[in-house]
Amino acid sequence: MKTKIESLNWENITEIMHENGFAVLPNILNHEECEALKAEYGNPGLYRKTVVMERYRFGLGEYKYFNYPLPDLIQNLRSSIYPKLAPIANAWMKALNINTVFPQTHSELLQQCHDNNQLKATVLILKYGKGGFNTLHQDLYGDVYFPIQIVLFLNEPDEDFTGGEFVLTQQTPRAQSKAIVLKPKKGDILAFTTNFRPVKGTKGYYRVNMKHGVSEIHSGERFTLGIIFHDALS
Repeated sequence: MKTKIESLNWENITEIMHENGFAVLPNILNHEECEALKAEYGNPGLYRKTVVMERYRFGLGEYKYFNYPLPDLIQNLRSSIYPKLAPIANAWMKALNINTVFPQTHSELLQQCHDNNQLKATVLILKYGKGGFNTLHQDLYGDVYFPIQIVLFLNEPDEDFTGGEFVLTQQTPRAQSKAIVLKPKKGDILAFTTNFRPVKGTKGYYRVNMKHGVSEIHSGERFTLGIIFHDALS
């Protein structure tokens, strides 16, 4: 997997991230890896917390936060892809004149989290059935946060489930919100902004806030794995 990530055209991905605030990385996980992650959904030893979404008006479905240590596949993916995203995040901070510089390694970012009492793993697996959905939101969890996250798609759309599109909204200042609807395939990764990104205007860069969610599932089951790079408050 590390070789697959290294072989991606990161120059092109960086341009797409700057232009759109998101990018699809195709065919990162194979069928067996996707099925293995789904098969472990019922293993209570892997998770620290289960959230039933309707109890909190987050939507309709369920998700589980992993506990440390993370499974090898997830740990390797998290540590391999972070150094590719850190330069993008730093370019965003510089463009918006925000005095934040993200470290080049994921272990250094986690140390910053731990220094701020953010100690809990934020990687989560989400499961939706018919009628399931996820309301628009942002994943921050504390003062230390990384502005890009990824989601792994573990089912094939229009085969394993229908509906359930990934939705991003872009809230441009003094303008109507824009909705972006995506249908990545099984094994794809979507990298996208956690909360905001810079957009270039006539007078320089300005900040555009973004949220994400999932549209209603019409049939079948939909599994995704969310990787947030910062830890949560304990």
